[in-house]
Formats: sequence, structure tokens, C-alpha cells
Amino acid sequence: MVGNLTSEDKGDFEHFMLKEIFDEPEALRQTLNGKIKDNKIVFSEFKFEAKDVNKIFIAGCGTAYHAGLVGRKAIEELAGIPVEIDLASEFAYRKVLWQAGDLLIVISQSGETADTLAALYKAKEAGIPVMAVVNVPDSTIARLSDIVIYTQAGPEISIASTKVYLTQLLVLYLLALFFAQEKDTLPAEELKAYINKIAAIDQQVEKALAQQPTIKEIASHYHNANNAFFLGRGYDYPVAMEGALKLKETSYVHAEAYAAGELKHGPIALINDDVLVMALFSQDALVEKTIPNINEIKSRGAITIIICKESLQKYCLEYKNRIVIPDTDPLLAPLVAVVPLQLFAYYMAVFRGTEVDNPRHLTKAVTVE
Repeated sequence: MVGNLTSEDKGDFEHFMLKEIFDEPEALRQTLNGKIKDNKIVFSEFKFEAKDVNKIFIAGCGTAYHAGLVGRKAIEELAGIPVEIDLASEFAYRKVLWQAGDLLIVISQSGETADTLAALYKAKEAGIPVMAVVNVPDSTIARLSDIVIYTQAGPEISIASTKVYLTQLLVLYLLALFFAQEKDTLPAEELKAYINKIAAIDQQVEKALAQQPTIKEIASHYHNANNAFFLGRGYDYPVAMEGALKLKETSYVHAEAYAAGELKHGPIALINDDVLVMALFSQDALVEKTIPNINEIKSRGAITIIICKESLQKYCLEYKNRIVIPDTDPLLAPLVAVVPLQLFAYYMAVFRGTEVDNPRHLTKAVTVE
């Protein structure tokens, strides 16, 4: 099916990547379909009692790994289950101290990722149940896993994953709420509030997409930059990692992500007026910790771009390069905050003249270790 798609399937969009970014609200709606009933999270895919899960391991590569980092924080915060996460290529070759009640979650867009398959085999050999979060039905990972949860994103043609990443995040949030529900780790009203917020997250993403003209304009000014840092704290940090990866993949700009507090522990030595810095402000409790880091960067002449929630604008007004995202619960903010970073990477690639949908040296499914 994917191999037969033509340029007409892009509709009015110049590239599949841009179309797939704008497909995100519908992809989220499709993934949510059937998962919320009567103010409860429903996972008919489960074949054992969720309350019996004592520890979770997560393995993934690239974008899937970044989704897993967000999932770890959400599962630990909402459900109180300890979570370890590894790059699948590292997890497969470490000594894992398995115990009864463990669960491995593997995340893969294609369901054929070789490193992730190696992690899956490791768990199966130890008799540990495996849950797969994949987008492709009847893929190898889906066939071999004990539980399969499909991200209903539809075909993703652009090599740089966008809409599948958002649906991976959504599934992990739903799992975190499901475990919280089954283990009774949240007050009923708080659980209901989160369910209501996640049920409407597609509307927040649509509002973030409305920032397209601003993002395009900013990219047009700075597309000649060759080095970029992405900074964030808390849930913003893995989003920064995904933003840096997207920029590398599509525009070939050297980009690195750092937890904002780490900047002064070495990387600040690289800051000068040729460096592009993108900083995320979606975490209300951490914004006053992050602002001094960003001000220090600005004072050293770096080009600074801020992605800031509406309610946190008072902290960002002095920055002329400012992308505003709608107010979103800090825990769910990664679903919204990543959208401007995807659009920015796209327009940087367009202005730099790269092959947006087919970046050099990359493939959609990495089938060799």
C-alpha cells in the first residue's frame, strides 16, 4: 500500500511530512477511538491483570525512545509503577534483573526495528510478557508480542516520524491512566479530569498547528544556522530531544538537546552568536528554574527561540522569536509542545533545500542492528 502512493496523495501539501503533521489531530482521534468509555480507560487488548504489574521496562529507538521517556514519567507519576527505559540497542545486551510482575513495552513505528526485536527476544527468553506499541498491523513485533496496541496513525510516508510519534505518546498516556485506574493510585475526580483533558487533546494540537505562519517566518530568518541546542526541563526535556532529532533528520543541522539545568555543566562553552537555541516553557512548576538558564544564553549572544504556553507568556515577553502554544496540563504538554518543533524542522529543511521526505542515509524501517 505505502509503496503505491503517488504525489497526488499529498493533496494540497508540498511534502508528505507537512501533510502528516496536519494529520495529527485526526490520528489522535482515531487512536482514542474506543479507549474511553463511561469516563474510564478501556484496553481490551490486556490478557492479564494490570494491577499485577510491579515494574515496567521500555525499549525503543530514536523517536520511539523519546516517546518512551515521556511515558516513563507519566506512568511513574500517575500509576506509581517503577519504570526503566533504555535504547533498544543497549537494552538487548545488558544484564536485566528480571522479577515476577515485570512487563516490557517495546515501541516501534514499523514493527520491524531490528534493535527493538532484539530487546523483545531478550524478554521472551526470560519468560517476561511483552507489550508492543506499533503502527503497522501484522508486523514482526506485533506477531511476537503478548499484547499489541496499535497507534491508529495510518500510513506514514515521510521518513521523519511525526504523527506516529504523537500517537505513541497518546497510547503511553492512556496506559499510564489505565494502570492508575486499575491500581487505584489517583483520586477518582483527578483521574476523570485527566481523562477529559486527554479526550480533548486533538483540539489543543489544532491550536498549535495554527502557529504555522509564525514558525515558517522564524525558520526563514534562521535557516542558515548550522548548530542548534534544544532545552527543556521535566516533560519538556524529552520533547527537546525529539525536536533536535527532527531538525537533524530533515535539515542536516547539527542539533543537540540538553536538560536546561545541564547547560552550565559544560555545553555553555559552545554558545556564541552563531548558535540557535530553542527553549521550551510548558512546565509551570519549572519555568522559574528554566528562565535564568535561557537568560544566560541570551546574554552570550545566541539566537534564542521560545516555545511558550499562553499562561506563561509573562516570562517570555522579552524574546522576539516567540511561538505560543495553547494552555495544556503540564503532564500532557508534550503532545502539544512538540508540534511547533516538527513544523520548525520541516520549514528549516524546505528553506535549506534538502530532500524533506527522504533524508540522506535514512530509511523508514531500520531492519539491521
